[in-house]
Amino acid sequence: MFLDTNLIEAIDNMSDSTYSMGGLTRRYGKPLRWLHGEIQTPPFTQLARVEAGLLLRRLQDGETLGLPASRPMASVGARCHELRIRDATHNWRIMYRIDSDVILILEVFQKRTRQTPLSIIQVCKARLRSYESP
Repeated sequence: MFLDTNLIEAIDNMSDSTYSMGGLTRRYGKPLRWLHGEIQTPPFTQLARVEAGLLLRRLQDGETLGLPASRPMASVGARCHELRIRDATHNWRIMYRIDSDVILILEVFQKRTRQTPLSIIQVCKARLRSYESP
């Protein structure tokens, strides 16, 4: 994990809208636009949920995240990345794209294989096409 377990109380300061779909959320910097997915406890542990929220906030504030927290996903599209959240027994991924005015959340999924499944990549591409078409 990237967090100290003492930060668990930070969840009390985070709104539920940071974690779930339902449109735009804007508390910090760029808004998040959830095209799909949500971050809930369960299946995320509370600590993993806090970590995901803090990483998303850092993105909203304009910080560029690199490994091990995030990696580029050119196979999905330009400016696309995946957040990497390690839970007690699971590896979670949050696929996102950074636009000039918004951060698009494309998918939240449990990573079970070394490579990102082609089905996840295809569904993310489809969501981007749908988002970009009028």
